[in-house]
Amino acid sequence: MTVKRNSRELLIETASKLFRIRGYYGVGLNDILNESGVPKGSLYHYFPNGKEELAIEAINHTKMIVFNGIQACFEKIEDPIEAIQTHILQLSEIFSEANNLLGVPIGTIAAETYSTCEPIRIVCQSVFENWQSLFTKKLFESGFSEKHAKELSIVINALIEGGIIYSQTSNSGEPLRVIAGKIPLLLIKNG
Repeated sequence: MTVKRNSRELLIETASKLFRIRGYYGVGLNDILNESGVPKGSLYHYFPNGKEELAIEAINHTKMIVFNGIQACFEKIEDPIEAIQTHILQLSEIFSEANNLLGVPIGTIAAETYSTCEPIRIVCQSVFENWQSLFTKKLFESGFSEKHAKELSIVINALIEGGIIYSQTSNSGEPLRVIAGKIPLLLIKNG
């Protein structure tokens, strides 16, 4: 049986996809409506405050997609080095596909709105912290000190975000594969 998604879900999923690909300012409400096929009245019914409100929901939607992917990988693989490498290598495969339209999970929207839209900046900061919490937990459970695990999680997340941008611009997953290969050098227990 096919599960029918409601208009609210369609708007969030469509906005999430378009914002990842084109950024906040590169997407208008009409783009979201045209892509989703949802009537304009539904958009304002579910998101009376417009684009910013929809963007926050779309960012949180993207957050959970990425969070669930990382968590699933970490649940399958106990070793933190292998788990983090596997996660990054899985990302690299996406960029090896022809006509990949993944976009950057939230990097584009974060970069273009950090000084112009405080509510979106705050939600993007929260998303980065959410993803980093998974890395921190995995490293801490593997014997890294809490401080070292937190610091490493910032570095890992920054490497991944930068690697995604580099992979996008080069139309190749190679930058992410290189990053995955260097993870063992980064994850040295010294703190």
